[in-house]
Amino acid sequence: MSLQESIMVALKNAMKEKNQTALTALRAIKSSILLVRTETGSSVDLTEEQELKILQKLVKQRKDSAAIYLEQNRKDLALPELDEAKVISQFLPESLDDEEIEKVVVMVIEKIGAKGMKDMGKVMGLVTKEIAGRADGKTISTIVRHNLNQ
Repeated sequence: MSLQESIMVALKNAMKEKNQTALTALRAIKSSILLVRTETGSSVDLTEEQELKILQKLVKQRKDSAAIYLEQNRKDLALPELDEAKVISQFLPESLDDEEIEKVVVMVIEKIGAKGMKDMGKVMGLVTKEIAGRADGKTISTIVRHNLNQ
């Protein structure tokens, strides 16, 4: 089942259950997918990689918003954002923990023979392709930076 089909099934279920948080999150996913499809001008479905990027972007937006709200002591606004992020995260592949990410980073560094921070761009590109949506860029960047500075 494609992501769009999964979203539609989940949307119908959320409507039946009258779950407003899930409805809002699922509608945001549907809207983002439609926007990307109309931008490219294609009627064909998006690739899995494009879908993952959309979902990651939506989760990141909600987490960033929640962090801002929490800084301003607005828990009432932060909680719905975090709840929506959880709903959207259900459609992402299972996240890797820091140890698993570090294994991939070390493997890529050894594979290309990276020697320092000048090779960070190469390492980041390859690690991001290898991990493909199972970790956020900030975490990957931190681990790559740590390993290149050793």
